[in-house]
Amino acid sequence: MKSGFVAVIGKANAGKSTLVNVLVGEKVAIVSPKPQTTRDAIMGVYNGADSQIVFVDTPGIYRAKNTLSSVMEKTAETTARDVDLILYVHDGHGGVSDSDTELIERYRRNGVPMIIAYTKIDIMPKENIPADAEKFYKAGIDLDIYPVSARKGTNLKKLVAAIEELLPEGDKVIAEDIVSDKSEKFMIAEIMREKVLLKFDEEVPHGIAVIVNEFEKQENGVYLISLDIVCEKANHKAILIGKGGRAIKEVSSFARQDMEKFLGAKVFLTTYVKVKENWRDRPSLMHDFGYDVKKGKRD
Repeated sequence: MKSGFVAVIGKANAGKSTLVNVLVGEKVAIVSPKPQTTRDAIMGVYNGADSQIVFVDTPGIYRAKNTLSSVMEKTAETTARDVDLILYVHDGHGGVSDSDTELIERYRRNGVPMIIAYTKIDIMPKENIPADAEKFYKAGIDLDIYPVSARKGTNLKKLVAAIEELLPEGDKVIAEDIVSDKSEKFMIAEIMREKVLLKFDEEVPHGIAVIVNEFEKQENGVYLISLDIVCEKANHKAILIGKGGRAIKEVSSFARQDMEKFLGAKVFLTTYVKVKENWRDRPSLMHDFGYDVKKGKRD
């Protein structure tokens, strides 16, 4: 059989997490329209009839504006050096720019085999696909390109077959009943962060951290979960809480529903909002929130 690790690399909002979730068949990474939604390397495991593909979803490449951005970029670069294949995810809806080809060349220099998943073809003119393929070719990018739509499922079987073809022969590297390497506690925090990003859109910048203070399953099967939503400014806190606490109640309700679906049990959720100014540029706070500044990943 074929088995191996595949780093999923690309710019922010290229559709990496959505693609991995669909391929794996489980939600292993949160999704929102904002950059920096994925902050960690998150494994998602695909088990085929004669293959096992361990996708490693990485943070989107985003111009570093703070220490957290630098940590995220380092995570992507470190991951891309220690895998069997790089799946570069390109947002087809966004066209092809010099920065796209330069980024691909940067990762090609690692010497790891690479293919391109050209995403979001369901929301773009089909005639753009061959034109963009020619742009890649003229820029010296002679990689196989697979136009796909994660939302519609278009060409995903072809993409998986291409990945399987390039992986080495070997036994499964992950137990078949495991779909992700992240803990339940980690995923609970990510679910809340996703709901905050989706609800508040541009009202609150993506400088949000979620800290789980209590995660305990009671004898009656109900989970007691208490968490902090950490923002960087007092006015962000006011927006998150909303008039009469309506906003935080609404986002907590949405998050609780997904938590219950994920855990398969009832959840009693308590949510607090706290302000830690400029936490993304304060290594001590980043460490407290689980981000390892030296290794470029989150614990």
